[in-house]
Amino acid sequence: MAFWDTPSLGLMERTLDAASFRQKVMSNNVANVDTPYFKRSDVQFEELLEKELIKNSLQGRRTDPRHIPIGVPAAPVAPKVVTDETTLMNNNLNNVDIDYEMALLAKNQLRYNVIVGQVNSDLKHYRTALNGGR
Repeated sequence: MAFWDTPSLGLMERTLDAASFRQKVMSNNVANVDTPYFKRSDVQFEELLEKELIKNSLQGRRTDPRHIPIGVPAAPVAPKVVTDETTLMNNNLNNVDIDYEMALLAKNQLRYNVIVGQVNSDLKHYRTALNGGR
């Protein structure tokens, strides 16, 4: 396993992918704010990831194929689009609240920026270690 292929970097990569996907879904909601009968969608990822991590909280790293595996490898978690069919916001049966969507977009952008900052920090530490502390 290469240093850049660590479980934490892989997890952050999937989280960034989910945030990017969420941005597209929420942008679609905003674009359809006045479309009659349109139902807003959201992306589930963090909840699914948390369930998978709790279920498979311990896994040993095998450096040789003869080693006995410890734990169960976590199944890859993919973002899931969920459509809200239960609420109504407008008389045209559309349930998109522009203020709520804009707040979610801002929250998603903050989440994305935090993860990118963490990835940059981790890669900086790896570079420092590879350069002998310089």
